[in-house]
Amino acid sequence: MTKQELIEVVAQETGISKKETGETLEAVVNNIKLAVKNGEKVTLVGFGSFEQKLNAARTGINPATKEKIQIKASTSAKFKVGKGFKEYLN
Repeated sequence: MTKQELIEVVAQETGISKKETGETLEAVVNNIKLAVKNGEKVTLVGFGSFEQKLNAARTGINPATKEKIQIKASTSAKFKVGKGFKEYLN
């Protein structure tokens, strides 16, 4: 399902316009991203949680040349499925 398809389904279910639904979805996503970027954990009970993950610097291997290379430390996002969602899937 694409973002646009999600907007259409939610707009249809709630009776809210697609424009307002899109703006609301955008605001929710932007605030989740901002919170995670600031090191906060965002938990949506029954769905899951988003949090920042720190990846340490490490030595890797270039698959083309087999040379050892240094990979810089980086930050990424991690999503953990909530218990309710996991039960729903099973």
